[in-house]
Amino acid sequence: MLKQDHFPRSAVGPLPRNCGTLPVIVFAVLVWTVPFRVSALDWYRWRGPDANGISKETGWSIAWPIEGPKQLWKANVGTGFSSVSVSKGRVYTVGNKEKQDTVYCFDANTGAVLWKHPYAAPLDSKYYEGGPSATPTVDGDRVYTLSKRGQVFCFDASTGKVAWSKDLAKELGVKTPTWGFAGSPLVEGNLVIVNLGGAGTALDKATAKVMWTSGKEEAGYSTPVPFNSGGERCAALFLAESVAAVRIKDGREIWRQTWKTSHDVNAADPITDDNNVFISSGYNRGAALLKINAGRPTVAWENKNMRNHFNSCVLLDGQLYGFDESELKCVEFQTGKAKWTERSLGKGSLMAADGKLIVLGEKGELVVVEATAVSFKPLSRAQVLGGLCWSPPVLSNGRIYCRNAKGDLVCLDVSAKQTSLR
Repeated sequence: MLKQDHFPRSAVGPLPRNCGTLPVIVFAVLVWTVPFRVSALDWYRWRGPDANGISKETGWSIAWPIEGPKQLWKANVGTGFSSVSVSKGRVYTVGNKEKQDTVYCFDANTGAVLWKHPYAAPLDSKYYEGGPSATPTVDGDRVYTLSKRGQVFCFDASTGKVAWSKDLAKELGVKTPTWGFAGSPLVEGNLVIVNLGGAGTALDKATAKVMWTSGKEEAGYSTPVPFNSGGERCAALFLAESVAAVRIKDGREIWRQTWKTSHDVNAADPITDDNNVFISSGYNRGAALLKINAGRPTVAWENKNMRNHFNSCVLLDGQLYGFDESELKCVEFQTGKAKWTERSLGKGSLMAADGKLIVLGEKGELVVVEATAVSFKPLSRAQVLGGLCWSPPVLSNGRIYCRNAKGDLVCLDVSAKQTSLR
């Protein structure tokens, strides 16, 4: 039995606008602000506390001014596709400038830089903008990062002091993927697991000692996804030519299913639900639902209705929502049947919260969409960034964070309810 971890996650909600008729022969616009409660939920790792792209946050505003949510602050962190992690009033991300990656820590309220740590790293702009891909992972008072070249860092979360660092790819002699290591670190117990090597590698999170590894083969680009199976903590990893599950405590492989994609780009995270595992890849490869029985995967369905190039789907109420190459789609989880398609957002990204999808289009349009299989139902839309936007938006503590490829990072206020009447 597979069951994905359940912790809080981040997403953004829709914007309803109400229009009324005033009994006067004038044109009036009324805007008011109503205070409301926001549940304080940090988004301390890639895809959130539950590692599924879904937040438990409620009470954030789904009604924005006509110009969109208020921008609280903006920063530039350099080229890259790292998303953000939010923990204890701090925001973490990574970018590249002048042949250096820099790990940033911002004050979530003001955008002030609390600390930053640069290290030498090439841009590696092979057929795209380049820069770091993985997102920092916060675990208590520590922050863990993985570079494209396989360097792992552990920082003090409040000061940025390096607790330890290790050139893991060099130490283990593993093959570097064409576009570098992209999966974010997964912290489980005393281990940090990274998608590096044949089926992952685990380090002691306090000492950086390699606790287990899995060969020198080329890794996939996904982040390890934790789940429970037969009373054991396991991780699902999308690898270069397959998807596999390993036991977290010792790296023992539980099962594996071959899945070959052009250029070995298996980047979107697997989605686990009981004994089901959903996988999807771009380059016209498609998607499949695997059924795991007695430690053996079988293909329940396979088609081309969902082709995740790099950003993962979310699973809500039996429906998958995600980007099929450059189209936002809803696909039924158990059958693979497509329910609706929206073509206006390009190759975007998304998360979910409170029954809504928070979608960032490829050109920087932020859209809140009702999570329903009936049709595409946008509830609010606003242009919040320019340039290329492939990094998923993050909702945390009444704020939405969005970032583009050149490193513009904006923090948007959705903590007050605003309604426009005309």
